[in-house]
Amino acid sequence: MQRLFSTFPSGWPGVGLLLQRVVISMALFYAAFSHTGEPFHFALVVSHVIGACAGTLLLIGLWTPICGTLIAVVEVWMAYSSGRAGIPILLATLSATLAMIGPGAWSLDAHLFGRKHIEISER
Repeated sequence: MQRLFSTFPSGWPGVGLLLQRVVISMALFYAAFSHTGEPFHFALVVSHVIGACAGTLLLIGLWTPICGTLIAVVEVWMAYSSGRAGIPILLATLSATLAMIGPGAWSLDAHLFGRKHIEISER
């Protein structure tokens, strides 16, 4: 992760990235759970399950580039296969930009892979 992103921004840019992660995740959760009463279509259910799982990882900020890219691919596929392109294309665009920008300071990626401050004591 450190090689992908030079910094994990905090402050207002970090808050913006956190809000973007929350909005994308909530939209994916809504899309996944709003289709539970419809007839069973395997491709539709699988794509929504993939989106909900990737949205969960995106919400906590774990493996953000991988999850953002996966969401973008799944949403473009859903837009192409369903014929309704409004929300899926918007989610694909937002998740692709998040995959390119990075997760921000308030994420597990930043905690696990961010820069560490090491203090060396004098002897």
